[in-house]
Amino acid sequence: MNAGDAGEVLSDRVLTIPNALSVLRLILVPVFIYLLLVAHANAWAVGVLMFSGFSDWADGKIARLFDNQSSRLGALLDPAVDRIYMLVVPVVMAVGGIVPWWFVATLIGRDAVLALTLPILRSRGLTALTVTYVGKAATFALMSGFPLVLLGQWDALWSRVILAIGWAFLGWGMAMYLWSGALYLLQTAMVVRQVPRRPAGGRV
Repeated sequence: MNAGDAGEVLSDRVLTIPNALSVLRLILVPVFIYLLLVAHANAWAVGVLMFSGFSDWADGKIARLFDNQSSRLGALLDPAVDRIYMLVVPVVMAVGGIVPWWFVATLIGRDAVLALTLPILRSRGLTALTVTYVGKAATFALMSGFPLVLLGQWDALWSRVILAIGWAFLGWGMAMYLWSGALYLLQTAMVVRQVPRRPAGGRV
């Protein structure tokens, strides 16, 4: 993640290592699609997912360790790329017959429900809710499980073991993802009760 802590002043820098890593992850999205659906190069597709997961961890670590590496662009770009991966990866894997469509529909349905709360938050002068640790853990479990499930597509004992581990990650990740969604809805309800609606065209 490439967002600063609450209250941290972020710079307007564009050329930072975390931003470069986020852009690289974004470029790798169509590469992943090509490798899995066109070239059927599952091993390379697994490599792309593993590199993307590592770079996601690395850009957040760098942004936290070095003050000059945090930026407003990074605070927007990194979570946006995360959301793209959370949409594209399961859909592409479902198209490839690797994960069931009901699993993908559940993930997308959860995000669609939360997207409906954005106008409510904006009417109260908010752009988003604080990311919860449950949500972060859910994303980590899901993005760890997808490459493991993909790695479990070979006809070998080691592959079947990895497949089972991958589905354990996905199952746990799905449970936390739905739970975090319920927590966000609860937070939204608290905002509605406690924060007055902004007048139309008014400023906070």
